Amino acid sequence: MQIGEVAERVGLSLRTIRYYEEVGLVRPSARTTGGFRLYTEPDVARLRLVKRMKTLEFSLEEMGDLLGVLDRLDEPETDPELRTESIERLVTFRVLAQERCADLRSQLETAESFAADLRGEISRQRRRVKEVR
Repeated sequence: MQIGEVAERVGLSLRTIRYYEEVGLVRPSARTTGGFRLYTEPDVARLRLVKRMKTLEFSLEEMGDLLGVLDRLDEPETDPELRTESIERLVTFRVLAQERCADLRSQLETAESFAADLRGEISRQRRRVKEVR
């Protein structure tokens, strides 16, 4: 797939995908003779993962670290000690993701409470308008 199709499928801009390539998070699997980037399904899955990490406010460094851990775990030649270390690192990222989910839930509760307060204020003000008439 070319970058435009990938951007549409993943919901990222062309600029963002190029930036993620520039910082080393994602690389196209190939290029055409004309230099156009070509992506595979695993490349698209990686971009979706990066997008999900961004939602949880992972830094570029954290994203790169996590992707490196996943890459090592996918390599069959990874020695058992490094595999064990990588799994422990993955556990750390899971805990971090859970903490950030909890933070987002808290923010959502605050936002929903604020929206409810506004609904109440709107209703109160509309009643006042009717009383004046």
